[in-house]
Amino acid sequence: MNWIGKIIGFFVGYLLAGHLGALFGIIIGHFYDLGYFRRWFGTPHGAFASRAQVQHVFFNSTFQIMGYIAKSDGRVSESEIAVARQVMQQMLLNEALRREAVQLFNQGKKTDFDLDAALDHLREICHHHPSLLRVFLELQLQMALAETGQLNEDKRRILHFICGRLGVVGIDFSQFEQRARAEQNYTRHSATLSDAYRILGVNSKASDEEIKMAYRRLMNQNHPDKLMAKGLPAEMLKIATRKTQQIKQAYEQIKQARNK
Repeated sequence: MNWIGKIIGFFVGYLLAGHLGALFGIIIGHFYDLGYFRRWFGTPHGAFASRAQVQHVFFNSTFQIMGYIAKSDGRVSESEIAVARQVMQQMLLNEALRREAVQLFNQGKKTDFDLDAALDHLREICHHHPSLLRVFLELQLQMALAETGQLNEDKRRILHFICGRLGVVGIDFSQFEQRARAEQNYTRHSATLSDAYRILGVNSKASDEEIKMAYRRLMNQNHPDKLMAKGLPAEMLKIATRKTQQIKQAYEQIKQARNK
């Protein structure tokens, strides 16, 4: 049960009008907790959005913008379609959700798709959850790398635009790109020690303490339960779980190489 509206209503009401005000505040807070104000005044944004709404917008935006990136050079290649299918398979989507994801992907491919509006909506809903935006960007990077395994200037420009529109700063796409390749190698069971360092975002000269800190930071950022609490769709938890497994494998590989 949600109590935050009743608690705030009690204290504000009591400060303004004593016991009677507190009672009135609890009643108003109760209606807030039930979501009536959000229904009356339209779709909530940012911190006021429910987890279900965050999940809905995140799911829609992910596949729409993957479609946009795939079509950005005028055509959608087989490798780009394969990446979209791979993401759907990793999410273990049922047939109904898979059809929905395909429809969203096709929407993003259309010439009249409003990229700005889609990104603005995602930013409004997920602005208070930067970890979700990072997951979103990592999925878009997979699509941008689909054809050649490298970011060309056009795809890099689109990703920079997406980051700017979402208000995400400080993204090093070179590091993102290297980490994405390393993750692919872990998926193929052909990861090297260099891949392990890339997964953790550190170099081989990093101290043991720096490596441990990087490991803990990444595990905290990508913990499936924490991401789900912030609004990551349940279907995408499989991807988050796989990522934390890769992080653990990378950390263990480095420790073993250092005889720790």
